[in-house]
Amino acid sequence: MGDAKGIEVRPVSAADANALVKRVHYSGKIVQNSQGHLGVFLNGKMHGAMQFGPPWDRRKVLPLVRGSTWESVIELNRMAFGEALPRNSESRALAVAFRMFRKRAPQVRWCLSFADGTQCGDGTIYRAAGFELTGVKVNSGIVVRPDGTIGSAVSGGRKIGGTPLSGYQFRYIKFIDPEWRDRLAVPVIPFSSIPDDARMFRGMRLPVGGAGDHSATGGASLTQTLHEVPDGY
Repeated sequence: MGDAKGIEVRPVSAADANALVKRVHYSGKIVQNSQGHLGVFLNGKMHGAMQFGPPWDRRKVLPLVRGSTWESVIELNRMAFGEALPRNSESRALAVAFRMFRKRAPQVRWCLSFADGTQCGDGTIYRAAGFELTGVKVNSGIVVRPDGTIGSAVSGGRKIGGTPLSGYQFRYIKFIDPEWRDRLAVPVIPFSSIPDDARMFRGMRLPVGGAGDHSATGGASLTQTLHEVPDGY
């Protein structure tokens, strides 16, 4: 399969990233407000994508890190990696992406992301990439709808209903600017305290004490800003 050092990360169009996410991400869905799109290539072929955008609810997000403005935070909306990519490609690609932000968008000081412990995994990739766990909560918003599809119980402000899926949601924060680490306004949760029944890998609950790694966590202006691959990666 090769070495993760052989991958290339570069900006791609929203259309190309969306197509890959729909094909590879476990949800099959994109996030409409994604603004920055990075493709992950191996031997010239795109096998992965990372999509970044502003968090949906600034009222809840900005207080997590003292002194934050709307420009200082970005959310990793989708991370979708195909099976052809080498082991550890996720953490390698994230490291490259954050170097891009430091070089081309220095106003972005930290990154927020969530792991879906209901359908996907508990965030092993984020932990390997230096994210800190800052929130664990029971996730009751994912349901099997009356038509058999899986998704949110609410669509367009209208409650659809359905049978809730049991699971958790994990909130992770990565400080792109390490000097902002002292501004964190919420406690860091030790990884060891993740509940046993919350541990998940590739959509499967892990046995007590188990561990795993998962491959998908799944405006053009941000992509354009990042349109320079840093040296030495």
